[in-house]
Amino acid sequence: MDSTFIAGSLLAILSGLMNGSFTLPMRFLGRWEWENVWSLFILVSCLLMPTVLITIMAPQSWALMVHAPVHGVWIAVIAGFAWGFGAVMFGKSVSAIGISLANTFVLAISSALGSLLPLLILASDRLFEHTGKMILTGVFIEIAGIALCGMAGREREKAVGVGAERGNLVGRARPVGVALLLAAGSGVLSAVFNIGFTLARPIAEYGHAAGLTEFASTNLIWWIMLAAGSLANLGFCVHLLAKNRSFLKFRQPGGLRLYTSSSLMALLWGGSIFVYGAAAPRLGPLGPSIGWPLSLATGLLLANAIGIGVGEWRGVSARTRAWLYSGIVVLLVAIVVLSSAGY
Repeated sequence: MDSTFIAGSLLAILSGLMNGSFTLPMRFLGRWEWENVWSLFILVSCLLMPTVLITIMAPQSWALMVHAPVHGVWIAVIAGFAWGFGAVMFGKSVSAIGISLANTFVLAISSALGSLLPLLILASDRLFEHTGKMILTGVFIEIAGIALCGMAGREREKAVGVGAERGNLVGRARPVGVALLLAAGSGVLSAVFNIGFTLARPIAEYGHAAGLTEFASTNLIWWIMLAAGSLANLGFCVHLLAKNRSFLKFRQPGGLRLYTSSSLMALLWGGSIFVYGAAAPRLGPLGPSIGWPLSLATGLLLANAIGIGVGEWRGVSARTRAWLYSGIVVLLVAIVVLSSAGY
């Protein structure tokens, strides 16, 4: 196996680890309202962090972005803005049904769409070649594993209810039906993020031709998409901050821990995006189809492990845990299959 492909696979896994753990601080932020946490999270992860990284690593990127292909820019803006609403739904679903279950349903849908569509768009002629077959097999195995985790989640809901074992989780529990609609909507719109990255590649190609490294070139796409997505997120948060009069909570005594925890969320998630951006080019022309499900499956594994660790599955039957553990094993198999797609 090519060493570049191995590096790309490891970076995709690292991206998944960061993505799977970024919601953990939400368990300890109950003194704030959801909109306080999410607005700070978005400001740091989608605006501040990407801007600082690009300025430090490749300051010429700003001039190049002005002259980037207009068609690619519009794709990135539209896809990023659409993803922004998915991010809102994801944040709400975590508050509603917990880290483990929310990640399960969101990642199930975004994994299927976010990996199969780039394969069809980038190299449909390779669909039934070795690489295409391995990707399809890995995706189907991954979906089966996620379905098993979802089955465990539904059994948990029957046993302990929606609001059980929440700890100090920010936000409030919601009815199962509402929460699952949020997760499903988030999964669909999250897939748009990867599809947008795929279709906006002319921006990265322009940057690379102008002298940027491959990593710095992909960062042009990420910045545009994240900035566009932040508009949807911050618009909704400002609405809630005004409606609930929760602006004042930013000035609560002893708020340093709350600011630190929210910023940690942003650094983990924002960092996962840029790490994924470094992984995809190393995985070859089908990088998004290999790296995206690999990262998502890893993140789902960790999110479920965190859910178990913080007690989200306390009080469930052995049968329910068997569903969950079976899903985790199947997802591990999917990761191996997808990693071998680059042979």
